[in-house]
Amino acid sequence: MFEGSMASAGSNPPQDDVSLVVVLLDTNPFFWASATSSGQASSLTFSQFLEHVLAFFNSLLLLHQMNQLVVIGTGTNSCEFIYDSSTTNSEYKKSKDTKCSQEFLTPSTIIVQQLEDFVRRDQALNTNNNATKNIHSLLSGSLSMALCYIQRIIRGGPSHPQPRILCLQGSPDGPQQYVAIMNAIFSAQRSMVPVDSCIVGSQHSAFLQQASHITGGIYLKPQQLEGLFQFLAMVFATDLHSRRFLQLPRPTGVDFRASCFCHKKTIDMGYVCSVCLSIFCEHSKKCSTCESTFNQKPPSGQKRKD
Repeated sequence: MFEGSMASAGSNPPQDDVSLVVVLLDTNPFFWASATSSGQASSLTFSQFLEHVLAFFNSLLLLHQMNQLVVIGTGTNSCEFIYDSSTTNSEYKKSKDTKCSQEFLTPSTIIVQQLEDFVRRDQALNTNNNATKNIHSLLSGSLSMALCYIQRIIRGGPSHPQPRILCLQGSPDGPQQYVAIMNAIFSAQRSMVPVDSCIVGSQHSAFLQQASHITGGIYLKPQQLEGLFQFLAMVFATDLHSRRFLQLPRPTGVDFRASCFCHKKTIDMGYVCSVCLSIFCEHSKKCSTCESTFNQKPPSGQKRKD
């Protein structure tokens, strides 16, 4: 069913193995600092992680001359387009300390320079706003940016490459982003865009488990991050046409728990508004979303499933 729906998106049969991969790269400095200080043998520094990822990016572009790669940086306060393989090198601004000429700028060099500038700007927003350490990355924002970009490509003509999104995520889920992320997931499902997820943190991501399950993507949490490139190359570099012939990893279970709208925390049981379906962990006389009034409090200990 999924394969047929992808074929109906308007791409020509000869283009089935051409991919448009939009990668969401988690750059949360607080996560990477904590991962480094944890001292676990399986943890990577951000520079080591980037070495694996850059090699994966190069392999994607080498698999097919028409493959397209887009990289979006996911920070704690902002998201930004880092790299687009359809953009010429001359359109990227060089940093002042770069000594090489523009014609010798490789994709890896451009991505590293753009990432450094993005992380610097994102951290400056934290300082300017006097914000506390935000351990959650702005995943909802980067997902929205990726879907907007893909929609522009799809509407540009029938012979577009097969789009998919790959989330390279390390930070834990941000419950306050639940509604925005679920809206993005259902938008991706409607557009027939698979969302692949590679988790490099210590915790599983319930949001991305649901995203991959709903959109028909792949969810993977590598046990040995020292071989991250092998996981990326063997699993996530595979185009949608070739996935029909391969036995790819599937998650053993999916966490379908929701986050309440009142305290933004993940709950197993809760109260649901019968009008707008908002979820709450505690009973209240009025829905804070649609302002519907509830008649009475249910019996003690009786709750409705979220």
